[in-house]
Amino acid sequence: MKLLDRERLNKWIAQMKAPYRLIVRNDETLEERASFRLTMMNVYVLLSTVIVLVATLVILLIAYTPVKRYLPGYQGGGNNGREVIALAREVESLEKELRAQQKYTDNVRRMLVGDVQTEKDVQPLNKETKEQDAAKQPKKVDLSEVDRQLRQETELDQLAAVVRQGRSTNFGSTDVPIEQLFFVPPVRGEISAPYQREKSHYGMDILAPKNTAIKATMDGYVFLSDWTLETGNTIGIQHDHNIVSFYKHNSLLLKKAGSFVRAGEAIAIIGNTGTLSSGPHLHFELWKKGKPVDPADYVAF
Repeated sequence: MKLLDRERLNKWIAQMKAPYRLIVRNDETLEERASFRLTMMNVYVLLSTVIVLVATLVILLIAYTPVKRYLPGYQGGGNNGREVIALAREVESLEKELRAQQKYTDNVRRMLVGDVQTEKDVQPLNKETKEQDAAKQPKKVDLSEVDRQLRQETELDQLAAVVRQGRSTNFGSTDVPIEQLFFVPPVRGEISAPYQREKSHYGMDILAPKNTAIKATMDGYVFLSDWTLETGNTIGIQHDHNIVSFYKHNSLLLKKAGSFVRAGEAIAIIGNTGTLSSGPHLHFELWKKGKPVDPADYVAF
C-alpha cells in the first residue's frame, strides 16, 4: 500500500515537472511570434503569487482607505463612533443657539411693532377661550393696522439683513451685565418725560436745540432706519451683549440699515416727526434681552 502511494506521488511530481512549450503563432500566416517553456509547477507558483498579491492589496485598501465605508454591513470603528458623537453634540448645541436666536428675534419683532407684553396684560385665559372669543368677534382692519403690518414686514426684512451680516462675528450674542457697560449719552439736554413702563412709555424724552446731532450710545449695527407713522424717522441699533437702542422722532436719518456705527458717532438729527411727537425732542429707548429698561439708570445725561 505504501509502495503504491509512493509511486503515485512520484508520478504526480513528474507530471508537475514535465516541460511544456507555449507557442504564440499568427493565426493567418502561422508565423511563430513567441515561445515559452513552462511546467505545471511554474504555472501553479505564478498563479498563487498573483492571487496572494491581489488579496493583500485588497485587504490593505479596505483597512486603510475610506473604501470600507461603502461595504455592506460596515458599522465603523472607534474613531468613526467618536466623530458621530461629536457631530451629535454640535447639532444639539446649534439647535439650542437657534432656539435662543429665534426667541430673541421674536422679542425684537415685538419691539418694532409696539407689541410689548407687560404683567398686567397677561390674563388667565386658556387657549380654547381665546379661540372662541376671536371667532365670535369680527376682524377689524383700519389704516393704523395696515400701516403697522407694512412697517413690520419692512423692519423684519432689515433685521434679517443685519442678522446675516453680523452672524460671522456673533455680534450681540455675548452676555455681560448691563451695569458693567458704558453708554454714551445720545444727546445732552433736559429730560421732558422719564421712563414709565406702567404707562407704556418705554423710553425717555430729551429736549435739545434744533439741528442737534443724535449719537449712537454704543458700537453696533443699524437694523432699522426708516419712517413710521407714530415715531417718524426712527433708527434702531443692535449692540453687543444683547442690547438694542432706539432713537425716534428725528428730522433726518444719517445712517442706513446694515451700517456699522461706533459709540458717539452721529446717526440722526433731532426733530419732531411722527404722530406721537408734540415738539422737537429725542425719544430714546434701551432694551436688554428683549425687555425695556430705564435709560436713566445706565446713561449719564
